[in-house]
Amino acid sequence: MDTAQSDLNLLLNGEIIASQLTPAGSNYTFLVKLCLDSRTGMAIYKPREGEAPLWDFPWGTLYKREYAAYLFSQALGWDFIPLTVIRQGPHGVGSVQQFVEHDPRQNYYTLTALTPTQAPALQMVACFDLVANNTDRKAGHLLLDAQGKLWGIDHGLTFHADTKIRTVIWDFKGQAIPGPLLAALAALKAQVPSPQGHLRELLELLPAEEVQALLRRLEWVLTERVYPGAPGQRPFPA
Repeated sequence: MDTAQSDLNLLLNGEIIASQLTPAGSNYTFLVKLCLDSRTGMAIYKPREGEAPLWDFPWGTLYKREYAAYLFSQALGWDFIPLTVIRQGPHGVGSVQQFVEHDPRQNYYTLTALTPTQAPALQMVACFDLVANNTDRKAGHLLLDAQGKLWGIDHGLTFHADTKIRTVIWDFKGQAIPGPLLAALAALKAQVPSPQGHLRELLELLPAEEVQALLRRLEWVLTERVYPGAPGQRPFPA
């Protein structure tokens, strides 16, 4: 079994042998330890029952959106969201995401000082957030691991049918979206009539109105081909 399959097997089938509630956030989030045979690993578990009611997102859907964001990133070939699954846990069904060891002192604002080395990765995340309609890209939702790889976490507030992107990443305003990112979006669009794999699962997971909104945002980004500036009303996450 290769590493990727082993990681997936651990997340899906590993026994949760320890669980610690993390203090940050309005929703219940647990750092858990998984064990399967002789292998152990850490993950972030977000149960549906721990979701706080929101006025604009249907209750009980945030864990699905965490998984949807992972599926979308994989369908695009943009490997920046940790491996994520939906499964049962000690508090019921929820998302379980591979934990990324990282330097907690790093966040978006410190990472921007590392450009140009981190600029391509940040541009990819910014492009993803436009199409996924991320309404909660906080500075601390970007992690840097020991190998210098950028990761994005906390995607429960994505794919709303109404466009209301809220993010800290507005630094690329007016710049052209890099060609490889546009090519990935165009390739995904071409697959929509006969989706397979991650894309098919994503389109089946989201409600019909959110799928149509996703396709409109995809067309918008492919047409405009530049990063927009911050809109006038609530461009930053709370």
